[in-house]
Amino acid sequence: MRKREYLSENRVDFKFTQTPSDFIVDEIPLSEFKGKGNYLILHVKKVEFTTWDMIAIFAEYLNINAQKIGYAGLKDKHATTTQYISVDAKYEKSLQKFHNKNIKILSMTRDDKSIRMGDLQGNKFTVNLQEITNIEAGQIEKIARRTATNGLPNYFGYQRFGRDNDSIKQAKEMIAGDLHIADNKMKNFLISIYQSEFFNEWLRERVVKSREENDGKFILLDGDVYLSKGTKLTTPKIMPTKDFLAQRTVPTGLLCGRDVFRARDDARRIEEKYDDEFLQEKGHRRVALIYPQDITCEYIKKETKLRMSFSLPKGSYATVFIESIAGKNYTAKDVQDKPKKIRKK
Repeated sequence: MRKREYLSENRVDFKFTQTPSDFIVDEIPLSEFKGKGNYLILHVKKVEFTTWDMIAIFAEYLNINAQKIGYAGLKDKHATTTQYISVDAKYEKSLQKFHNKNIKILSMTRDDKSIRMGDLQGNKFTVNLQEITNIEAGQIEKIARRTATNGLPNYFGYQRFGRDNDSIKQAKEMIAGDLHIADNKMKNFLISIYQSEFFNEWLRERVVKSREENDGKFILLDGDVYLSKGTKLTTPKIMPTKDFLAQRTVPTGLLCGRDVFRARDDARRIEEKYDDEFLQEKGHRRVALIYPQDITCEYIKKETKLRMSFSLPKGSYATVFIESIAGKNYTAKDVQDKPKKIRKK
């Protein structure tokens, strides 16, 4: 996997670790819950658990199949996260007695629909960036706000590809027919990785082109496929520059597969290098840029720490935003909280 490139060649040195105290994620629901209905909506906080781990614990406690529990998205394990899940309302009394040291039910309400995958607007992140000076904190805030204006390349983060990137190799072997995967869940996971790797490589080329030819601002090409707010995907004859600058229209990249709208003309000449038209699974398009919102920065001088909060749309990675500020790529090993070495006397 090649380096993820960014529109501006920033570099501010700091320490970032993905721990429950330094990485906090709060899910933003798709809409307000109605307060009545046949489904119980739980607002839950978990620490050091994946979403699947948490679902399994609730399923065991209620003695139900895990598929009976609805959730909108998967949240990081090495973090403190809050999210919403749904169960049948008949379990309300039982859940009032629920106790787990790593999971807390913050509140309960009701709705007439269960929560389904994707039923969220996005996530609010609060991260601590360590070992920085007051001047560096100012530089970070400046970069973050510039990114909110110009856009952040919407890469899939390192989390998408597994701990040591072996999954990419497996995915390519499976697609080529050299590796048989019987488990459908694993097969679908590897296909999504295959699509994501192509997308990241396509986006990397477009970002480098933008740096070289458009002063670090994402360059629009004839034949790009756009997504406008409240409308379907389109390939307009005239590039919607004004709408793009106003963040009403966003160019998209290909997640290869069948039955998907492909770019044309100049845009297609780049896109076709990262396409597999023989892939039988359903294709999609993913926005190339996202715009971080609600950015706040608080510098804590005594701890040489910057506490930064921001919101991102669903499917986007906070670590990608942090990478763009640090000017480097992270891996799972990079963001682990390494124990301090004890010096021998």
